[in-house]
Amino acid sequence: MPRWGMVIDLDRCTGCGACVVACQAENNVPINTEDVYHQRRTIAWIRLERYWDGEYPNIKARYIPVPCMHCVNAPCEPVCPVYATYHTTEGINMQVYNRCIGTRYCAVNCPWNVRFFNFWEPKWPDSLKNQLNPDVTVRSRGIMEKCNFCVHRIVKAHHKARVEKRSLRTDEVTTACAQACPTDAIVFGDLDDPNSRVNRLLAQAREEGRVYRLLEDLGTEPVVYYLKKVDPEAPQDKAGH
Repeated sequence: MPRWGMVIDLDRCTGCGACVVACQAENNVPINTEDVYHQRRTIAWIRLERYWDGEYPNIKARYIPVPCMHCVNAPCEPVCPVYATYHTTEGINMQVYNRCIGTRYCAVNCPWNVRFFNFWEPKWPDSLKNQLNPDVTVRSRGIMEKCNFCVHRIVKAHHKARVEKRSLRTDEVTTACAQACPTDAIVFGDLDDPNSRVNRLLAQAREEGRVYRLLEDLGTEPVVYYLKKVDPEAPQDKAGH
């Protein structure tokens, strides 16, 4: 049984936003128009945070992609009164749309602000209606939605493996954001497979001391790992670190 996870190398991320666009197109995420933005009701299953490092004029822009953390001890799960969000056996924090009643308790309990309430019926221009993904449902208004690690791709890969009477191959599945990343900063895979890229990246990064998780002190055990930015111009201590 795989245990899905993700590694995001911030040393490779250029802040291009390809992951955001790919996720929106793959998962039928509604378009954020100007009026929606001004009402602070935008929806983005993965967002790109920008922050500044240093003091003017020696200042640098840094970027960090933030999807759902798919926590092992997810704070969003126990507060749902209808069990619309739950943890799968493969480690994915799932959202059942037709069970959700829109209480938004899960969004309030999420420290990373990666859950979104659908305030309006989603609409697309006629020129974009044919690009909707038929493997992903179009969510109606009044429910919560979030990143699900492109679970439809995982389901399709499992079905293909069963038809071919074999087990799931290493790195056979990837998410839209990881596939679209031009610098290969996002890597998705089975954390329990010693041969997977995500496992090997984590092992190497742990030796280098670059691995961390967002707000991991909360004890939620996120399965999205970040690799620290490597800055050759940063001041080093006597040990060269």
